[in-house]
Amino acid sequence: MRHAFALAERAQREFDEIPVGAVLVGADGQLQGEGWNRNIAEHDPSAHAEIVALRQAGAAAGNHRLLGSTLYVTLEPCAMCAMAIIHARVARLVYGASDPKTGACGGMVDLVADPRHNHRVQVRGGVLGEEAGRRLSNYFRAKRGKPPL
Repeated sequence: MRHAFALAERAQREFDEIPVGAVLVGADGQLQGEGWNRNIAEHDPSAHAEIVALRQAGAAAGNHRLLGSTLYVTLEPCAMCAMAIIHARVARLVYGASDPKTGACGGMVDLVADPRHNHRVQVRGGVLGEEAGRRLSNYFRAKRGKPPL
């Protein structure tokens, strides 16, 4: 998760993107992919940190199935990212801050827990959640000219 935080910080510092970072680790514990939000820089609404990491891992593996992998992300995935996680057959999702407005892994909705899917993802939310939430809040506070928390 600390590596995901570093990627989120890079997104903000270098690209003025919303600071979200994601790291995908294979069943063998090796880094398979990483990413940060790039939707502003790449003019791509699908370039969320999770999608960037999944694309990188799929290209490296030569397969769209990322069996046995764990995705660490600083913010609860949205619906698009949650479904990509399911389709990629990611085994485990670990996220930091919950997102009650657009989160799709227990926040606004819980797509990954829907029993109609043919794949189950083990989810653990709130890992360093307070720190993750504070980082995101401070990003938006700075945009509005407010002091950090």
